[in-house]
Amino acid sequence: QVHLVESGGGLVQPGGSLRLSCTTPGGTLGYYNIGWFRQAPGKEREGVSCMSADDSTTYYADSVKSRFTISRDYAKNKNTVYLQMNTLKPEDPAVYSCATNWGYYSCLPNDYSYWGQGTQVTVSS
Repeated sequence: QVHLVESGGGLVQPGGSLRLSCTTPGGTLGYYNIGWFRQAPGKEREGVSCMSADDSTTYYADSVKSRFTISRDYAKNKNTVYLQMNTLKPEDPAVYSCATNWGYYSCLPNDYSYWGQGTQVTVSS
């Protein structure tokens, strides 16, 4: 069992930035594929950005490429993963969740086993 905790969501104006954090208290995410997913009201959950366990492969949804960056914090025993979100747009609001899986790498929500509770991102002027 992997317990994930997200933080960093909030209200930001269009064009603004937020950094989301995902941590597993007392453990490490270094052995897991990690993904950030979002779900807006009335829409299906979608993969925003994912990173393989060895950090060699990353994925970004077309809608967030060049604006979002996923990273793993090596200084903190790899137990924190970030999603830096820049130039936020009105279509970005959603509940953002991090998730992990072991082994096969993908950015499909159904392939992920452990989920955090999510953090709300709101973009509004």
